[in-house]
Amino acid sequence: MEQFPQIALVVTAVFVLISIPMAIAVGVRRTKTGIPLLHGEDESLLRLMRAHGNFIEYVPLALLALAGAEIAGTAPWLVAACGGVLLLARLIHYFSLSASVDGKGRAVGAALTTLTMLVLALAILWQLWTTS
Repeated sequence: MEQFPQIALVVTAVFVLISIPMAIAVGVRRTKTGIPLLHGEDESLLRLMRAHGNFIEYVPLALLALAGAEIAGTAPWLVAACGGVLLLARLIHYFSLSASVDGKGRAVGAALTTLTMLVLALAILWQLWTTS
């Protein structure tokens, strides 16, 4: 039987479950304000939209890298650690951005996301180089 990237699949499922309340928060704010499209100059709606949008912009590529690293043969502890750091990073970023545009957590979350993606990319390349 073919081996699936089990760690990456679990992390992906967690991220999917996290994205649902983010999308719902935007919809609830739209309903409260009566703004069906864009943000209508509502600062709270704009922050929620960008926090969810940023999550959607970065998470898919990071999850692809996580799965790629696991498939390539990266040590399971490193894949799991990267998944955990990515989860922490995205939660810090989301809550910081949804609360305030200038939050320090936003920078921390972005930096941890970037670092995790870099580690995963290098792990993939390392595995490909050392096993060929």
